[in-house]
Amino acid sequence: MASRQALQPLFLLLAVFFIKLVMVESIRTPFNMTKAENSDKYHVEKPELVVQMVERSLNNSKRKLSSCETGNPIDDCWRCDPNWVNNRKRLADCAIGFGKNAIGGKNGRFYIVTDPNDDDPVNPRPGTLRHAVIQTEPLWIIFQKDMVIQLKEELIMNSYKTIDGRGANVHIANGACITIQYVTNIIIHGVHIHDCKPAGNTNVRSSPTHYGFRTKSDGDGISIFGSSAIWVDHCSLSSCADGLIDAIMGSTAITISNSFFTHHDKVMLLGHSDAYTEDVKMQVTVAFNHFGEGLVQRMPKVCRHGYFHVVNNDYTHWEMYAIGGSANPTINSQGNRFLAPDYRFHKEVTKHQDSTEGNWRSVGDLMLNGAFFTASGAKESSSYAKASSMAARPSSIVGSITASSGVLTCRKGSSC
Repeated sequence: MASRQALQPLFLLLAVFFIKLVMVESIRTPFNMTKAENSDKYHVEKPELVVQMVERSLNNSKRKLSSCETGNPIDDCWRCDPNWVNNRKRLADCAIGFGKNAIGGKNGRFYIVTDPNDDDPVNPRPGTLRHAVIQTEPLWIIFQKDMVIQLKEELIMNSYKTIDGRGANVHIANGACITIQYVTNIIIHGVHIHDCKPAGNTNVRSSPTHYGFRTKSDGDGISIFGSSAIWVDHCSLSSCADGLIDAIMGSTAITISNSFFTHHDKVMLLGHSDAYTEDVKMQVTVAFNHFGEGLVQRMPKVCRHGYFHVVNNDYTHWEMYAIGGSANPTINSQGNRFLAPDYRFHKEVTKHQDSTEGNWRSVGDLMLNGAFFTASGAKESSSYAKASSMAARPSSIVGSITASSGVLTCRKGSSC
């Protein structure tokens, strides 16, 4: 029989393994809510009603155009205000679509990021972005000056946070990027996110009282994992190691709007896998974005199981296809402008990935240079009977709605 002294190193290794296992599981547990609450609370039983709300917002903006309004209902809600600096939180009332209820840090204090460094992901210094996003209280995070933030490890966000880059030129780049995991009520607005790289296999703090071991990340620009009530608006994203925005593992109640996507292969992943049926609750609005130069596919792609409203986006570049899906998704494409590439075998907007195709509809889309959309599913499904009433939009409307996509130049004392 082995001696007690000989077994001690084995006991020590087992103890270390158990501690790391507990820490990993803990860091993947949501703060202040269960996983079921995180998704079910924001799930909409009749998604076509949300689509109708988007349509009403568009129609109302078109009717009341003024000298600074564009017909973009999100922008027209706040951009005309020259005193936006003192009314920053008005933004939280301007979302539309499935992420409409994301309030971010609206009910919290302002936190000013003064330090672009990320020297210690376990013990971040006050004044850094990492120190801000891990706090348990709601925070509206703004930036003192222009800065490039090169993250050593994933930026693991806590619930009820707004990252608001208006008034500064803020880049999260050349390192790890943003992880939104098992949390809720996040707004990310007005930041450049690019050249994101894999990181991990080390400890990272996720709250003031907890840090844990993180396995290797994929290198996404924004990774949304098991989270809800998320709004990404007026961001510029490009050139990341994996996806620019990925939303998986039951994430729902998401709006991605007014953003500018360039120079990337697999742009946007919505849905974990065909076998992960929890994504049937996924509901995502993709609105008023510009999918631009150097893009290949997934705008979005792999829309699995859930309901995806793709409305008034400008697709000026793709190399393979624009919108893909599998596992019975509902893809409701309305009022987009699709400019196909010159290569004759890549004119199709859509990519159906399996024989079980779900419901795919194109209503009022503008097809240019031979672009075409392959519809599928019941011709008059109950969802589309209510949700497809928006009239076709001419290219001039889509162009004006998406003209200011990406990060805005906002200066104190004048409208953005």
